[in-house]
Amino acid sequence: MSEPAHEYDGLDKPRAVASAGDGGALEMPNSDESDTVDCVNDNTEQRGPPGIALSKGRRIALVATVTGASFLNTMSGQAVVIILPTIGRDLSIPEARVQWVVSAYALAFGCFLLLWGRIADIYGKRKIFIWGSAWVAATSVANPFVPNEIAFYLFRGLAGLGAAANVPTAIGILGVTFPPGKAKNYAFSCYSAGAPLGAVFGNLIAGFIAQYASWKWVFGVIALMAAVITVAGVAIIPPPKHTLHDDGATVKASVDWLGAALVTGGLLALLFALTEGNVVGWSTPWVPAVIVVAVVLVVLFVFWQRHLETTGRRPPIMKVSAFRSKKFSAAMLIMALFFSSFNGFLVYATYFYQDYQGLSPLQTTLRFIPTGVSGVLTAAVVSQLLSRVPTYVLLAVGTSCVSVSALLFAAPIPPDTIYWAYGFPAMVLSVFGADATWPCLILFTSHALPQSDQALGGALVNAMGQVGRAVGLAVATAVQTAVMARERGVDVQNVGRLQAWEPATLQGLRAAEWWNFASGIAALVVVLFAFRGSGIVGKAGVAKVERQAAVTVQNVEKSSEA
Repeated sequence: MSEPAHEYDGLDKPRAVASAGDGGALEMPNSDESDTVDCVNDNTEQRGPPGIALSKGRRIALVATVTGASFLNTMSGQAVVIILPTIGRDLSIPEARVQWVVSAYALAFGCFLLLWGRIADIYGKRKIFIWGSAWVAATSVANPFVPNEIAFYLFRGLAGLGAAANVPTAIGILGVTFPPGKAKNYAFSCYSAGAPLGAVFGNLIAGFIAQYASWKWVFGVIALMAAVITVAGVAIIPPPKHTLHDDGATVKASVDWLGAALVTGGLLALLFALTEGNVVGWSTPWVPAVIVVAVVLVVLFVFWQRHLETTGRRPPIMKVSAFRSKKFSAAMLIMALFFSSFNGFLVYATYFYQDYQGLSPLQTTLRFIPTGVSGVLTAAVVSQLLSRVPTYVLLAVGTSCVSVSALLFAAPIPPDTIYWAYGFPAMVLSVFGADATWPCLILFTSHALPQSDQALGGALVNAMGQVGRAVGLAVATAVQTAVMARERGVDVQNVGRLQAWEPATLQGLRAAEWWNFASGIAALVVVLFAFRGSGIVGKAGVAKVERQAAVTVQNVEKSSEA
């Protein structure tokens, strides 16, 4: 009896396809569990066993270890933002270029996510996770001792390259370790809390260090944490039973280097142009030219991936057919819009306190502490709600909360109003929204893709977030500078810096927050249209998948016997 082959046909219509001689394609029967989300596909043979058998203590330690990757990534980015002015002064970096200390890391991280996700699925997620963490540790140790501007940017970019290896791989490790169910809900909720907590502690650590010691110690803390994660990964993450590379499957274990070059080059060109556009001016001829090149490369990448998926010559980096599913496409769009709104809110809230109100880094940091506390509490609550509340409700509440947090800073509330009246609720709502939205999206993606593509799924979700962040921040900055220029009566090129307690600065910051609010509302609209009536993502259990697979095999056998 020949084994049934499985064909990926999107998320809404899972099906099994009989192999040659078995009588053609058979539709996957519907489950009687109508309250479960319809995102679990039928890649049963690729999913392997339902999770990895580990003790409870080791599973907790594993979740803490991989959550550390998400925590460290955002902590590294946010901490450097706080000490940016000091770095610029010590290294004599002009103000127009100092943002590249942050951008170099973000560019490398965002552009190499998909490539590292595919490599991790081939050569082993544990190996790539450990390598990525060790690389972040090594480059962060060296970074503060680099004596010149260009080399400093280079090492920040190299650190981003390591983060691009271990952040999506962490999602892949959780995806293959935990079977669908409550344990997986807890794991992904904890992982989701890592990013906002990292941003909070990045503010705290950098604020205290900037106040009492040299900025170089920030990189020492980052390196130390990366080293701890590396050692923990070696000790705790179980080695895979086998990988595609170990199996010797030449075609399945091959990397689509042409596709990798197209998507990496396209994302690099796009993020670079969006980063520099607000610095050199959008009317600079090369900026729109680079954006056009980026779009062309991404379009070529999509066509090439579709060609590989159709011909089967080698596995594509990204299964384009996944986007035939309305919900899958909507989930990726929601991720981009949500991250644009959430990240934009945090950036402009920082500008409001530090640049407009003239607070010190430490005083600014203290105003972000509620996000850390609420993040921990929200993660605990959401881990319970994932298996009880429909997905669209959680997503709608999450995107609404992020939108309201931006609205509180956009509204014409007197800027000297007490912090507890609007600053505090905005901080709490922003992280509550993030910790409600993020686990839904990554859990949905994990259930939607086969086990062999779990790291790639993590890379795709993060890549969409990075694109949304870059596009959203570029638009918000353009809106802010345009409003400030209008209020000051100058052109955009001569708008100047943010100034404390200046009306033009306040109007510019509020205009940017209106854009962040609009991005959050756009995400909410997509949720209501695409996910309305969907089931419960945290209730898509492995038992359902196994029952569907058993029924399908029986149907194929009956067909072949006939």
